[in-house]
Amino acid sequence: MSHVNAGKFFFLALSSSVSVQVKCEAKIAVFEDISAGRVVLLEMMCFSIFNKDKSKSKKRESRSAPELRNQSKSDGSAISRTTKSMPSTRSIPELYREKEHNLRVFTWQELRDATNGFHRLLKIGEGGFGSVYKGTISPPDGRGDSIVVAIKKLNTQGLQGHKEFLAEVQFLGVVSHPNLVKLLGYCSVDGERGIQRLLVYEYMPNRSLEHHLFSKTSTMPWKTRLEIMLGAAEGLAYLHEGLEVKVIYRDFKSSNVLLDENFKAKLSDFGLAREGPTGDRTHVSTAVVGTYGYAAPEYVETGHLTIQSDIWTFGVVLYEILTGRRTVDRNRPTAEQKLLDWVKQFPPDSKRFSMIIDPRLRNNFSLSAARRVGKLADSCLNKYKDERPTMGQVVESLKQAIQESEEVIGSSSSSAVNNSSVKSSTSSKRRSK
Repeated sequence: MSHVNAGKFFFLALSSSVSVQVKCEAKIAVFEDISAGRVVLLEMMCFSIFNKDKSKSKKRESRSAPELRNQSKSDGSAISRTTKSMPSTRSIPELYREKEHNLRVFTWQELRDATNGFHRLLKIGEGGFGSVYKGTISPPDGRGDSIVVAIKKLNTQGLQGHKEFLAEVQFLGVVSHPNLVKLLGYCSVDGERGIQRLLVYEYMPNRSLEHHLFSKTSTMPWKTRLEIMLGAAEGLAYLHEGLEVKVIYRDFKSSNVLLDENFKAKLSDFGLAREGPTGDRTHVSTAVVGTYGYAAPEYVETGHLTIQSDIWTFGVVLYEILTGRRTVDRNRPTAEQKLLDWVKQFPPDSKRFSMIIDPRLRNNFSLSAARRVGKLADSCLNKYKDERPTMGQVVESLKQAIQESEEVIGSSSSSAVNNSSVKSSTSSKRRSK
């Protein structure tokens, strides 16, 4: 690996026909293959990137779709070179090329109009990628009522956002599942306004699991928590086992579990997703990214990414729904700031376990179901990754926990009705005397 001096130019061949010229201020650059997680160079701060052939720059402004297709092909070629021994397994870029026609390509002006000029009152979220706005778009054929959507606008200050944009388009352009957010289209334009990258999703009116779970004004019911986690588990199970290639989500956390009008869970934000290992490989080597407190320890220590990395993060969120606490909370006493360290004092089989249950539930939950969820969380958090359950096993365990909860709720309701009947009967007898 050679260092790049400040202010110098160098070239990276993205495909046989495309080369990109990058001007850097730092001495090392990062280019990570969005499908295989292959790190080529590390830690770059670039302030301009442009096509070697400047004569084509004007064409790119109006022709956004071909640019994305070129990138898909270049990514696909990198994967195929490393997986020739597995010709039957197609990569995400290859699968994307079959389905890209399903995505709508928007113009910059369409999305500007949809958000009233990206008005601040329509901003509904913000993250590392950029800002998210609520907007309305016309149907593809121009007929019928307008469609309410969520529009994510790329932060154009660096290349990381562009990489995540490409990953989102490719992965969400391929996957299709009730528990994954639907990508409707995108806008990708390089022109006089600079780099413009936007993504258009179905709108989720009930925001996220994080919003409701840690709300100070309301309490999410126990059964609702379990049903949301079941939906999220089914979405992850599909990513792990339901496609030609295994997909590692890599960014499972409560803020990325969005909720529709019926509080049905849908996983969002696929900017960090990666294809899983193929052939005889055991892992994907990649730069360590994600949210502090959620990443699996073996991934943090080695950069080796596996399907089991997602299982670990799922276990973290299971403890969040049990306790109503964030994985890291600096506002709590020192011994309680890190959730996973704190809950170790209260094993699911112990009498003290009930002490960690979210007090806002006020005993409106099944303790046996909670113990089951606690044991499931512990198995997901096993330090030996190969001993963690599959997402399919997680799904079945959560279904059993929901069934146990329904039985307890049903028996409680029957008991309340019987008590009411006894009181009514006693009152009638007193009046008759």
